[in-house]
Amino acid sequence: MKKYAVVIEETKTGYAAYAPDLPGLGVTGKTVAGVARLIREGIEAHIEILRERGEPVPKPRTRCRYVEAA
Repeated sequence: MKKYAVVIEETKTGYAAYAPDLPGLGVTGKTVAGVARLIREGIEAHIEILRERGEPVPKPRTRCRYVEAA
């Protein structure tokens, strides 16, 4: 099992999420919990499709960290 970094952003109508290491994959929803579930399902489906097509599955490379700034 691989861990992919996921970015969740607030939008005017709810939230959006994407995985930087999996280009083209993004989801939207009304709650953080909702987009977290959708992006997890999306990552799993995205990887399955890549494997079915015989395409390489990108390795997780993005790292996340909060940085405090004044």
